[in-house]
Amino acid sequence: MAKLAQRRLTSAKRGRQFCASWQSFLRTQEATGSFAPQADIGRRSIAGQFPRRDLRPIIELHAIFLVRSEVTNQMRKIAAILVADVVGYSRLAEADEDRTLARLRALRNDLLDPTIAAHDGRVVKRTGDGALVEFRSVVEAVRCAAEMQERMVEWNTGLPHDERIEFRIGIHVGDVVEESDGDLMGDGINIAARLEGLAKPNGICLSGSAYEQVREKLKEQFVDLGEQTLKNIARPVRAYHMLSGAASTEPEVAQGTRVQQDKPSIAVLPFQNMSGDAEQQYLCDGLTEDLITELSRFRQMQVASRNSSSRFRGADVDMKRAGRELSVQYLVEGSVRRMGTRIRITAQLIDATTGNHVWAERYDSLQDEIFDVQDRVVRTIVGTLVGRMTAARTDLVLRKPPASLEAYECVLRGDALPMGTPEIEVEARHYFERAIELDPSYARAYALLSSALEREWFLDMSDSNRLRDEAFEMARKAVALDENDHLCQLVMAWAQVDRGAYEVGEQHFAKAISLNPNHPVNHTDLAMFYNYRGETERAIEGMLEAKRLDPFFNPSWYWGELAAVYFNARRYDDAIANMRRSSSLSFSKQVWFAASYAMAGQPDLARDCVAGLLRRVPQFSTARFVAKEPLFHIEDRQHLAEGMRKAGLPE
Repeated sequence: MAKLAQRRLTSAKRGRQFCASWQSFLRTQEATGSFAPQADIGRRSIAGQFPRRDLRPIIELHAIFLVRSEVTNQMRKIAAILVADVVGYSRLAEADEDRTLARLRALRNDLLDPTIAAHDGRVVKRTGDGALVEFRSVVEAVRCAAEMQERMVEWNTGLPHDERIEFRIGIHVGDVVEESDGDLMGDGINIAARLEGLAKPNGICLSGSAYEQVREKLKEQFVDLGEQTLKNIARPVRAYHMLSGAASTEPEVAQGTRVQQDKPSIAVLPFQNMSGDAEQQYLCDGLTEDLITELSRFRQMQVASRNSSSRFRGADVDMKRAGRELSVQYLVEGSVRRMGTRIRITAQLIDATTGNHVWAERYDSLQDEIFDVQDRVVRTIVGTLVGRMTAARTDLVLRKPPASLEAYECVLRGDALPMGTPEIEVEARHYFERAIELDPSYARAYALLSSALEREWFLDMSDSNRLRDEAFEMARKAVALDENDHLCQLVMAWAQVDRGAYEVGEQHFAKAISLNPNHPVNHTDLAMFYNYRGETERAIEGMLEAKRLDPFFNPSWYWGELAAVYFNARRYDDAIANMRRSSSLSFSKQVWFAASYAMAGQPDLARDCVAGLLRRVPQFSTARFVAKEPLFHIEDRQHLAEGMRKAGLPE
């Protein structure tokens, strides 16, 4: 056969007849990593770049080509390819190889093979810890993968994390070569295998070509990972991660609980010294460490340790690769540059899955003052980062069907609802109750359930305090589960204030601030407390401090609460101006809006507000509303009641 190849290659006439198929074969061999050196020589030989003495490896390779193409009848076709691989197989085998192999055999027989067969899949080959499967339909390939991963979650239930068997799955649809024995080769296989490496444990990663064929046919949602450079693949491949309840980012905290899944995760890369001045390196290191420390105060996110991210110091970092290696969704990078007597600090928040910038800012200071303002810069960066991350994650969760939400996502979904009507508060309560059902140890779910119950109680115009008492009980459970979560301390503070325990409530507000001085909500809530206690100047300062921490901080309730402070300060025009800045006022703040118009001498606008209020709550009572507002001073209660009566609200 080698002699036949030599004759054909050295004959220009016959060589041209084989050139097209020969080049195609060379590309396939090179892409899959098989005979790569010979393939490279072969490709260049066709272009006439080698003398005859270099033809020996080409002759050998072409002999293989002839055997495969003329004797074994290769067939080229389009196929949907699924590649699955066990996560951490070496660790499992090292712990107990015989038991691991027995478990894998049982898993294949009882779960994997029946699922593949049900979706008309064909197992092409198995490895010790994985499989290559062919499907005629990419839709069936994705359905099979989703079912496999969902069933794997059930299969692993109750097992310690280090004993679970979890798969990563990659799916691609493309050109493959089938041999006579049924084996497959070619780019299509290689791409699917590389995509499997991008998937999360229990996750599924699709190529762009596979995604385009299933996007309109399946209800599952996907995250665009952008263009990925895959090993031995010449062109970048667009990749998509499938959102499902199966893919995990962290182990379960205890048997019988569900994971608080997909908490935002972030790593702070070492800040770069752009000045070439060794003295500035201390500032770079200090900023990096301070940011990690302050971000770690936020219980709703995972922060990579300094040891994990320090290896990227001084490197030209590929953000998507860094995100994969650190297993985080977001990265912070920054730099310090000296410009004469001034120092410029820049910081950027980057989505590690796409490499896109989410936010960027710069901060200037005199060199002599930099260490004095460093804390302020760190607090501002942290406050803004967390706000941008939370907003990005919430936008993603809002696009998911409610039935597929995990505990953390239920909390995000409920917290994103525009509060202020009985119907919405009930809907929010259901999300938080679902989160608790999924994870009974989730302190933040209890905290937000307490807030929802407290708002329901406030909107209830009856004399019953049942909802208020339930809110207190949920706050108590939240603090018992995690007393170091600032949000748990905040809801306990309000639960105490609503029961008239102002001093105890103030202690919990102070505790929340000490736990996390960087969160804007800690400052707004303390400011509201000051307002109820009649300290309006301190209240205004606290509200403005929240905006200084995060210039993007703009929840719908913020301007209404600031307006209430101005009303209590008898600054009605300022109150009205801030009410108008709100995109959506809660029911209670619409009451203050009506009172502000009335006290500012604008009765027509006050009556318009009242008409809308009474349509929403026909049984509204001024006396009950004022009784529930925790205003400390009797004159402030009388002042609010006066404004409400002037506006035309019923007694």
